[in-house]
Amino acid sequence: MINQSTYIRISLIISLSILAGCAIKNPPQALNNQVRLPGNYQPDSSQNTALDSLDYHDFFKDSVLIGLIDIAIKNNYDLTIALQRINIADAAILRRKGQLAPEGFGTANLGGQRYGDYTEAGVGNYDTNFSENIDADRRIPYPFTPTYNFGVGATWELDIWKKIQNMKEAAFNSYLATREARQLIITNIVAKVASTYYNLLEKENELEIIVKNIALQEQAVELIKIQKLAGGVTELAVRQFNAQLLNSRSLEYSVKQEVYELEIALNLLLGRVPIPITRGVGILEQQLPTMINTGIPSDLLRNRPDLRQKEFELQAANANVYVARAAFYPSLNLTAALGFEAFKPQLVLNPNSIAAGVLANLTAPIFNKKRIRADLKKAASENYVLLYEYEKATLNALSEVLVNLRGIENAQNFYELKVQQVDELRNAQLTSNDLFITGFANYLEVITAQAAVFEAELSLMKARNQQFLYVVDLYRSLGGGWKDP
Repeated sequence: MINQSTYIRISLIISLSILAGCAIKNPPQALNNQVRLPGNYQPDSSQNTALDSLDYHDFFKDSVLIGLIDIAIKNNYDLTIALQRINIADAAILRRKGQLAPEGFGTANLGGQRYGDYTEAGVGNYDTNFSENIDADRRIPYPFTPTYNFGVGATWELDIWKKIQNMKEAAFNSYLATREARQLIITNIVAKVASTYYNLLEKENELEIIVKNIALQEQAVELIKIQKLAGGVTELAVRQFNAQLLNSRSLEYSVKQEVYELEIALNLLLGRVPIPITRGVGILEQQLPTMINTGIPSDLLRNRPDLRQKEFELQAANANVYVARAAFYPSLNLTAALGFEAFKPQLVLNPNSIAAGVLANLTAPIFNKKRIRADLKKAASENYVLLYEYEKATLNALSEVLVNLRGIENAQNFYELKVQQVDELRNAQLTSNDLFITGFANYLEVITAQAAVFEAELSLMKARNQQFLYVVDLYRSLGGGWKDP
């Protein structure tokens, strides 16, 4: 007859043999970004122009703007939300680490039970008390039998297939992805604050030009009225000059509204109630960031937080596929307990009341394999989705840099030509005024010259602002940067 210890040994040998014979079939292959980036941003040039520093403290030259960005990073609600998501991901890592170690617990129980007189336990307890083989301490309280016990225990799932280890790896990569998501938010906030600030400066300059032109047009209206009294022009000339003035005055209110809306938007980015925004010098006096070499396009994979985020998410998905695959195979749990147990309180701490137990539990899926297959298929498909998103984001990143590099070059040429155009039109306006006074030009030519200068000056502001917007977007497309305190 097999005794208990022999039975335990046989059971363990059989269990370990089953586990030793198991191996994960068709282990999942890690998916990697297959996009091959070119060796240079500009194939026709050995040099790639870009930013001298991706830290916004060094990149931007306006101290007022830098101060506003500092406020935004400190107060922005998107960042505070992202920080809490990082804490959530960090908690998931701690949880997975805990699963790798035995789970310890303490117990303390006080209870009791009355068995029916006509039950096996009730008859057994009653009859046992008449046995000559037990002393007074071993007599069972009857008919109500209390139970007192306390002790410690532990349970541990052996990570045979590295399921828990892969769950931990997935949690860790998800944590890293959330950190990159925060960096991405910072980069976007810096770019958004800067572009809104430059738009605000442009509109302020536009408003100054409009106010200046209104003053000049008011003088022109007064002069044309005098010309009419002298018989030099008709009522039609007076009305057309006045119409031009009214158009400028209406445009003033439109731009004032745009300025107000930009201030509101900038305060929202700064995470505060609307208050007046401090400005630096005008858009024409602003200094563009210094441009130097960028490096190579593959640096995007290292610099851009959105690409690093996608990479960590893909690594987490790879680990989750392995976890889903491991669900097909048996799991082994060990449980142990040690404590004191007795049915009389005065006997609980007696050495003979020590109770101990060990249990090895081997479980394997039988009837739920369809669900496990569905989970595996879902995890694998999610893995491919992240891979394709990663590759798509890589191509988008490269395209953004190329567009902004070319945009900076073209915007510079556009601005320089606009400067020349404004100079020519201003000279033309002076000439038209002189010719009108001497009778060699009519009032329509004067109005046309004034309108052309006005539109060209406004266009010059926009051209200058466009240079900054392209540079800011290049900052963002290269990944941005800041000194994390």
